[in-house]
Amino acid sequence: MNALIARSTPWLLSVFELVGGTLLLGLFTRPVALVLSGLMTFAYFIAHAPTDFWPIVNRGELAVLYCLVFLYLAAAGGGPWSMDAWLRKK
Repeated sequence: MNALIARSTPWLLSVFELVGGTLLLGLFTRPVALVLSGLMTFAYFIAHAPTDFWPIVNRGELAVLYCLVFLYLAAAGGGPWSMDAWLRKK
């Protein structure tokens, strides 16, 4: 059972990234960005932090950068040209 979970986890995370990246174009930006920020935090602590905590040492800079960018998008939203804003006007 553990082997099945270990093999299905990367597949599930890649589906989250594909669908979430598409939705970040403007639909449900805030909740999707929050989920993707948590995903990048999870990726950092699973893949990079066991080597060393600091991102510059363990080559986890991109995971931390994406986590912070997604966290900013979760706070700021998609902006006036997003599909969220377009749906709010109607």
